[in-house]
Amino acid sequence: MKRFLFLLLVVLTAGVCSAAAEPDEDGFYSLFDGKTLDGWKVGQNASSFKVENGMIVAHGPVAHLFYAGEVNKANFKNFHFKAEVMTAPKANSGIYFHTQYQESGWPRKGYEVQVNQTHSDPKKSSGLYAVKDVYEAPAKDNEWYTQEIIVQGKRIITKVNGKVIVDYTEPDDVKGDRRLSSGTFALQAHDPGSRVCFKNIKVKPLPD
Repeated sequence: MKRFLFLLLVVLTAGVCSAAAEPDEDGFYSLFDGKTLDGWKVGQNASSFKVENGMIVAHGPVAHLFYAGEVNKANFKNFHFKAEVMTAPKANSGIYFHTQYQESGWPRKGYEVQVNQTHSDPKKSSGLYAVKDVYEAPAKDNEWYTQEIIVQGKRIITKVNGKVIVDYTEPDDVKGDRRLSSGTFALQAHDPGSRVCFKNIKVKPLPD
């Protein structure tokens, strides 16, 4: 009887795991299980990221949490990304895409979508940091908002609560690592005074 119950538990667990790897009815795959940081990787200052009440909390010294799970083998070129985000007052963070894992420091590869409503940095949420900046916060602290990032070819669109904030087409002559290629996503812990929460993180791969 004990063996039967054990085997039943294994089967049920496997079913849950496989279901989590399936897209929803709109084609989006979940990147965060709401309970653990399974499928994510962080190097220096790993304690800056915790899971609390179904959300990832970024709060502490500079650190970056990189998606390293099974969805698309953690390598995305064209995609539609969505996450719910909430900033505390004077908080700063970012969502990187087309990036790659680094043990420490600010990610060198890819673009950063800013997360900031009231931090002293004038560059506000949903702007492409240092590329196509936004100077008026599109959301409020202590309120959840939906951040979308859509990449198709050379075009990058960001949205907050369904409203387009940035519509940028990358020039053909861009050099260096801050350019479109492919890669994973990363969440930023900016400084000990910043607290930012993320939940319902998902992505829909798009055709090339």
